[in-house]
Amino acid sequence: MMKKSVAAMLAVSFMAVSLIALSAAPVFSGERTLLGVSFPEEKQIEGKTLKLNGLAYRKALGFIKVYVAGLYLENPSNDANEVIHSEQMKYIETQYLTSKATSKKLRNGFIEVIEECNAPDMVAAHRADIDRYASWLDTDMAPGLSSSSLYIPGKGLTLTYQGVVKGTIPGSEFAQMYYRYNVGKKASKKIKKGLLGIK
Repeated sequence: MMKKSVAAMLAVSFMAVSLIALSAAPVFSGERTLLGVSFPEEKQIEGKTLKLNGLAYRKALGFIKVYVAGLYLENPSNDANEVIHSEQMKYIETQYLTSKATSKKLRNGFIEVIEECNAPDMVAAHRADIDRYASWLDTDMAPGLSSSSLYIPGKGLTLTYQGVVKGTIPGSEFAQMYYRYNVGKKASKKIKKGLLGIK
């Protein structure tokens, strides 16, 4: 397997040379925590109740703890295809743990990994969407800062970055590409298992 660039290892995506996911230990009913970051078991979004499907964290270069992420679904599932293709509200919240995730590395890494995890024809068809989404990763991350993605059927995938709503990529195909590199066939097995809630 070709060694990935440092940019890819610090990408928003969950593909990297060194990725680790752990089962999140319950703190109390209604919340789970991982690496000191807590996620509620449920979130109310746009009038819907989304449930925490799973938690995972990313470690790059063997020692840099990059972020903790939680996947929320209307209908929790440990089936990757269901997560990728189902027309339900989906939400990923990512809490950063490092200041080494610069905007340049995030942008370049996002492009590299989404290209790797999706078919070339889909990448070509959605080149403008990929570049647009990457352009929204325009500020360096730091411990305590976060980003989130929300998919709403009939609307598209919306990125909120450091508390600012950056925009929405309409339709379902780009969202499928996004979830494919999180839990698809080429996603990290450990991250995939974490987000899918598989022990």
